[in-house]
Amino acid sequence: MGGHIRYERIHVPSSGSTPSSGSTTSSGSVASSGSTPDAPAIGVITIDRPEKRNAMTFAVLFEFIEAVREAGNDDSTAALIVTGVPGAFCAGTDLADLSTIPGEQRGLRGSAEETDKWWPLVECRKPTICAIDGPAVGMGAEFTSQCDLRIASTNARFAWNFVHRGLVPDTGAGTWLLPRIIGLQNALRLTYTGDMIDADEALRLGYVLDVVAPDELMDRAIALAARIAQGSPHSLRLIKGLTYEGLTATVPEHMERHTEAMSASFKSADHREGVAAFLERRPARFTGR
Repeated sequence: MGGHIRYERIHVPSSGSTPSSGSTTSSGSVASSGSTPDAPAIGVITIDRPEKRNAMTFAVLFEFIEAVREAGNDDSTAALIVTGVPGAFCAGTDLADLSTIPGEQRGLRGSAEETDKWWPLVECRKPTICAIDGPAVGMGAEFTSQCDLRIASTNARFAWNFVHRGLVPDTGAGTWLLPRIIGLQNALRLTYTGDMIDADEALRLGYVLDVVAPDELMDRAIALAARIAQGSPHSLRLIKGLTYEGLTATVPEHMERHTEAMSASFKSADHREGVAAFLERRPARFTGR
């Protein structure tokens, strides 16, 4: 990889003391962590191309997709935070790089069925939290829509400005996920006009959970991820899948998936551990099985 995407694991001791971080290479392999092996861990993906405000070339995009795939398959973590270097999230597609790609090949990162390439964060098996500290424009805004939860700093800005480039929202998130997050009328206003909105407007629309000072952003995201990490990874996977699949399912289709998930949960090691932990008045030690 070219080094513009960093993946690391942050270990959150159950005692609630300061998290320790395990530095990783751009390919995601841990250098060291310095924490106990059974401590809850949180994955963090950082887009690191500050000279271009984290704009995506095709090479960086595929690096990002691969990092999300790796994070989703990392059994040592329970949740994933996606962020950018301080003061930036993702300014969209690098138009200088785009100009080198023939028009008929632009934007086609895979077939329509390859949703892990179009919506890697939705397809990720882990709960995802977006921590936005700067402009999220175009593809950057689409990435925020693909995350399950969003926290913004006061520096955050959002724009689905594709209409000004003769395009439609490039991952499809702006025309499918965004209306389901903030409602049809609000979504169409943003995609029709391409207007930039600030963090307070995003909060008013219900697009972000909270707006915090820039120096509090990662602490807030880590605290939320740590709270999620206390739950069963087995349950978290099933809940995410049921929720997204349920957006287009009929009630009978959803209930069929639900009953299958309930049956699998009752048979799981995590269910047995959750019950034992409650009866023994101790924190649960879930394994995701």
